[in-house]
Amino acid sequence: MKIGLYFGSFNPIHVGHLIIANHMADYYDFDQVWFVVSPHNPHKKKASLLEDYHRLALVNVAIENNPKLSASDIEFKLEQPNYTIKTLAYLNEKFPENQFSLLMGEDNLRSFHKWKNYEEILNNHSIYVYPRLSEEKTSKEEIKEVTEHKNIHFCNQVPVMKISASFIRKAIKEGKDVQYLLTEPVLKYVDEMNFYK
Repeated sequence: MKIGLYFGSFNPIHVGHLIIANHMADYYDFDQVWFVVSPHNPHKKKASLLEDYHRLALVNVAIENNPKLSASDIEFKLEQPNYTIKTLAYLNEKFPENQFSLLMGEDNLRSFHKWKNYEEILNNHSIYVYPRLSEEKTSKEEIKEVTEHKNIHFCNQVPVMKISASFIRKAIKEGKDVQYLLTEPVLKYVDEMNFYK
């Protein structure tokens, strides 16, 4: 099977994430897209991060009716701090019949050359890059080695919205209406558990 790996904190998973994942599954010939829920990203404040199992549960309720999308807790089992290269090695060993590709936003591609063993990832896995609305610009020249690699595929037709999980968390804390930013099951779970307030 051809699997697209979509890594993230998903704190919480929102309609922007789902639109990207579903578009990639439909238009780029993936059998499935796996939401790989990251445990604690060392670059994010732990205080604002829901427990790992709650974020996994939110992903599961968000995608329960879509057989092309799946939630993965694979990184929960790996030693921390973890790196993408380790996750890929583990997945390749555990599921040798699958072909794993990475899905990432253009903003992540700009810093990709700083990832641990990025050349190995690039040489052994396809990377599908979707556009991001961002003020930060990097010249193509700076990351030419990466952008011109045969395994990098730019997916310019992916619908893009400027929605962030941090905006949603702040809105919930301020008592704003986020019903159109989260799917109904996710909103219900967040509301019942009194999250982000």
